Amino acid sequence: MTTVQKIKEVEDEMARTQKNKATSYHLGQLKAKLAKLRRELLGPTGGGGGGGGLGFDVARTGIASVGFVGFPSVGKSTLMSKLTGTHSETSEIDFTTLTTVPGTLKVHGAPIQILDLPGIIEGANDGRGRGRQVIAVARTCNLIFIVLDVLKPLGDKTIIESELEAFGIRLNKKPPAITVKKKDKGGIAITNTVPLTKIDHDEIKAILSEYKLSNCDVAIRQPNATADDLVDVIEGNRVYIPAIYVLNKIDAISIEELDLLYKIPNSVPISSREWLNIDELMDIMWRRLDLVRVYTKPRGAPPDYSSPVVLRRGKSAVEDFCSAIHKEIAKQMKYAIVWGASAKHARGQKVGLEHVLEDEDVVHIAKK
Repeated sequence: MTTVQKIKEVEDEMARTQKNKATSYHLGQLKAKLAKLRRELLGPTGGGGGGGGLGFDVARTGIASVGFVGFPSVGKSTLMSKLTGTHSETSEIDFTTLTTVPGTLKVHGAPIQILDLPGIIEGANDGRGRGRQVIAVARTCNLIFIVLDVLKPLGDKTIIESELEAFGIRLNKKPPAITVKKKDKGGIAITNTVPLTKIDHDEIKAILSEYKLSNCDVAIRQPNATADDLVDVIEGNRVYIPAIYVLNKIDAISIEELDLLYKIPNSVPISSREWLNIDELMDIMWRRLDLVRVYTKPRGAPPDYSSPVVLRRGKSAVEDFCSAIHKEIAKQMKYAIVWGASAKHARGQKVGLEHVLEDEDVVHIAKK
């Protein structure tokens, strides 16, 4: 029996099993078994890596990358071509783009790499089409644009979400506040600081048993934690990526229908052909990437606002700023003076390498 068939068998058994106190242990085992089978299916081709396969390895450029994911012929390539000036084959025919097409877009002075991925099909995570390679590249992106046709957005949205979910991509979520610590002896100890509303102790023990974890401490601080959350923590290979649902071809619908589309969370209705509402898409993209622009100020001169040093949130200390300019600057720095949101005083604050910078700060480096 192939791995895909085993997955189908487990999924069918889960669908048949009614959830109640008597079946929670069994369901926990099934969920853990399903996660292990998916890892087995996707692992051999390097599921978490740089794409795998001819035409899918792309040299990374820019401060962040945005992947375009969607079904064939939803307008990804047209949007990519107009945004970046990079030619990506466009046609009304399915599967025009056959490899990853990279391009670069400058937003607020920051170079953003755009990756036009081939259209995925239902069953991509099981290896149909080039789906596994497509989703593997999507795992490495900082933001995902899920491009949907406005005439059938919700059905396609559900299918793509399940394909990405099966490949360990969690959209618009944060890692669960759950810890599992192995120990040498003492059995299983479960503590929770919030009520367990969607998982019970039997289900937790069943999942631990499937992973052969007989001695460990489990601490749950996640409200409404589920069995899937626990499995994700144990597997440890999940990626949590923000996503924007780009609802394309709004030129083909009425104003009333457009109002309904705005009710879909994290969505931006656009028309890549007529170039409608692209400004809103770019604004939301910038906010979701959560980048930090820092302007340099030479001694005795005004700040240079024309070319910011762009850093990622979480890696935006003065030391990161120095390294982004030249690796030797941090060694030569005596102190830095910072103006802006991260400074305590409007007149500027003298800081060290560990000081964390905020968006649109101005920095002057004083050398030894």
